[in-house]
Amino acid sequence: MSATEDLLKIDEELYSRQLYVLGHEAMQKMATATVLVSGMTGLGVEIAKNVILAGVKSVTLHDQDDAQWRDLSSQFYLSENNVGQNRAKVSQEHLSKLNDNVEVIPHTSELTENFLATFKVVVLTNSSLKEQLDISDFCHANQICFVLANTKGLAGQVFCDFGENFVVYDPSEADPASAAIKHITLGNPGLLTVAHDDEQGHFFMDGDWVMFSEIEGMTQLNGSKPRQICVKGKNTLEIGDTSSFSPYQHGGIITQVKMPQKHSYKSLRACMANPKFNTQDSKKMFRYHTLHAAFQALHTFQNKYGRLPIIIPWQEDADMLVELVRIPAMDQEQENLIRTFAYGCMGDLSPMNSFIGGLAAQEVLKAVSGKFTPLDQWLYFDAYECLPEGDHNLRRYLQFLILFQKSGAIGCELLKNFAMIGLAAGEGGEITVTDMDIIEKSNLNRQFLFRPQDVSKQKSEVAAAAVRRMNPNINVIAQKNQVGPDTEHFYGDDFFLGLDGVVSALDNFQARNHVGERCVHYLKPLLDSGTDGTMGNALVFVPYLTKTHGHIQDGDGRDFPLCTLRYFPSNIQHTIQWARNQFEDLFKRRAEDTNKFLR
Repeated sequence: MSATEDLLKIDEELYSRQLYVLGHEAMQKMATATVLVSGMTGLGVEIAKNVILAGVKSVTLHDQDDAQWRDLSSQFYLSENNVGQNRAKVSQEHLSKLNDNVEVIPHTSELTENFLATFKVVVLTNSSLKEQLDISDFCHANQICFVLANTKGLAGQVFCDFGENFVVYDPSEADPASAAIKHITLGNPGLLTVAHDDEQGHFFMDGDWVMFSEIEGMTQLNGSKPRQICVKGKNTLEIGDTSSFSPYQHGGIITQVKMPQKHSYKSLRACMANPKFNTQDSKKMFRYHTLHAAFQALHTFQNKYGRLPIIIPWQEDADMLVELVRIPAMDQEQENLIRTFAYGCMGDLSPMNSFIGGLAAQEVLKAVSGKFTPLDQWLYFDAYECLPEGDHNLRRYLQFLILFQKSGAIGCELLKNFAMIGLAAGEGGEITVTDMDIIEKSNLNRQFLFRPQDVSKQKSEVAAAAVRRMNPNINVIAQKNQVGPDTEHFYGDDFFLGLDGVVSALDNFQARNHVGERCVHYLKPLLDSGTDGTMGNALVFVPYLTKTHGHIQDGDGRDFPLCTLRYFPSNIQHTIQWARNQFEDLFKRRAEDTNKFLR
């Protein structure tokens, strides 16, 4: 078998949902990519986990240090027995089980230039400023994509440098715009009128490139090279010179073409003094500049004192960090932000690592696939609004009793974070997780708590067992009940009145509405979240503080989770959708694919 034929072998059952978002071409590029992730603390292992699940060729885990007690609060693959062992080697034992298609290699020596030259992408997470600058310079000079990620307490940063000639082949996450044609004039420029049945108009924008098909009369446009358009109104587009073409008769479709874009990035050294931030928001810009200066000052602090600012005494180290920050005419708001940053520098929080690690891993996939526009070039994030005001016993925040719906992709991530922060790990704390679904092969690509040997087992039970291994003190109870009116004898007054909070990651609107209504009724805080391709959402309901959970419409009722249709059809709409899917697969999709191939 040739290398090209072997490259085309993508495990469609494993990567089914990812293929829907990225496509085969991007997945094939990813399958040949070699990635280095340096630093196997909580953030590094988070990035490595995400990249491995996505399906690159290989991931090398670099760390020269041994596991320490403080690593156990955020590095979910380390346990007490691993203290004193190399973090990269221990992590490799676990990460290699996530995806049999990805080679996972530990590396415990220094990063030399010859070694770095073997990678498509280099990611640094736990490096000194000197190492960051030196490796960035080498990567920039040798067309190696470079990603820097770091978290300190409730603040994090991501930096990307993909070289001076990086090409994005598919810049947008959105599907290409398309519309039926009503009329095209002869002229220079020619005007195209879009046909539509509502008041919304078309979805084209100035500068879009388009192609044409199925036009009768002005056939010169059919299959011609992409043309750039100019929007002249809700229904009208300028499409360039049509003066020499045959008169338009009727019909036709105009479709947006995603043209490759060339991007040029500066090295980390060039972007330190004059940073380019990935935002146009003036408020965020102010905060980004302050955090950027704070992270730089922290490197100076560590180089000078050989440590991070300590929590006690609070004031002294914070004063020293403020003095090291290079901000002309610093105002009080900036100083307060830097002091807050200093107070939390010793913290290594799993939720922050999950967020920054997810962003960094996403940039790695952009680098290797050429799919979607990368960050340009710095991104900063903080969650200081999470800090309680005044003196609080933090232990009280870890005694939640939580009903957790669905151990799917988001569910696995949330359970992992709960285990790492010690939620329900004290006396009286308890997490109840319920999910009626069983594990399928396609889940393994997104839900890292599951392994191939878990296929056909109950999701909730496997997820609960996995997080108990991460934190033996966590008290988690697994159930396999559907959530809805039919199970109110399980989740009734006694159950909801005993809760401190509810977290849901449900995959249908009916169940989400039911849980939302229950939380409103019993005045329980709710965190609801979900994803759809490259998009995601989170909703927070706090009694007496935020608006109540509104009733979410179920659209046209045609979208149902595949696992529900296959294993748990519970109403007539499920059987109708199953029949519709079968019909479209047999008589529509195959015919469309054949016609597309023939064209």
